[in-house]
Amino acid sequence: MVIFAYPLRLGALVAAVLLVLPLGFTEPFAQNILILTLLYAALSQAWNLLGGYCGQVSLGQALYFGLGAYASSILFTRYGVSPLVGAPVGGALSALLALLLGWPFFRLRGHYFAIATIVIAEAGYLLLLNWDWAGAALGILIPAKGDSWLNFQFQKSKLPYYYGILALASLLWLFSYWIEKSKWGFYWRAVRGSSEAAESLGVSIFRYKMMAAAASAFFTSICGSFYAQYVFYIDPDSTVTFAISVLICLPAVLGGIGTLWGPAVGAAVLIPTSELIRAYLGGTGRGGDLVVYGALIMIVATLIPQGITGLITGAARRCGYRGNAQPEVRRDAS
Repeated sequence: MVIFAYPLRLGALVAAVLLVLPLGFTEPFAQNILILTLLYAALSQAWNLLGGYCGQVSLGQALYFGLGAYASSILFTRYGVSPLVGAPVGGALSALLALLLGWPFFRLRGHYFAIATIVIAEAGYLLLLNWDWAGAALGILIPAKGDSWLNFQFQKSKLPYYYGILALASLLWLFSYWIEKSKWGFYWRAVRGSSEAAESLGVSIFRYKMMAAAASAFFTSICGSFYAQYVFYIDPDSTVTFAISVLICLPAVLGGIGTLWGPAVGAAVLIPTSELIRAYLGGTGRGGDLVVYGALIMIVATLIPQGITGLITGAARRCGYRGNAQPEVRRDAS
């Protein structure tokens, strides 16, 4: 039986395991790895909406991640607005920015689109690096105001952060599941398969690309707001660099682009491996995580281009399992 054939059942099982998982890992380091894994699973799931289902490979997602982090942090530090309010505000701004950028960018095809997203993200990085009102290169230090769900700050335990990001990652997974079954999902996959063929059948490819970009930017921004509250400090180098954009899309690439479980599976492999290398090799292993990223990309590109989930599904099909499909009826040529 293919474990991915019944997504809701598997999702409920995984959620139940994740609810109790941090209780067995009481050390802050272990809990931090769990939180980062869920964070990048959510980020990659958001990227997958545009890059996976719609086939528009964006390498500038850090722009929306940083916008969410800066929007909620500025609203909180300067105006006392709760991050629970600042996060959706940042998400709305990111969605609006994605629509504005999508207007010219979606006229581009293939690698030209990817290059354009890199350029605009780098422009955002340089802007924040030199914008004094936003902290410039010094960044923004978020003041600690005691444990509070209203301010989304917790210093005595990491568990509230864990369950907060688990809720966000679960919401994104459910949204992706709904997308797969909805008209949007069918149109997005049609655009990914062949824009010309989809357009010839009456699909407004520009409209649905814009929808995918707005949804992806919104959720990416929400994750950025969470990150800001989790680390209590942000600067351009920790939120808007090209390396972050690459790390956002890597779990989906490793797990399986355009699949429901790909981002989660990829993050579960990639993030703990990276964090453990950094922790146990220390200064002698500086850059070791980059070596891991590069090696994984080469392995996926050459051996398993369909990703880990595709590899599992393909192996099961070769063994004769066909999921929920009806038995094949063979007819004689006569």
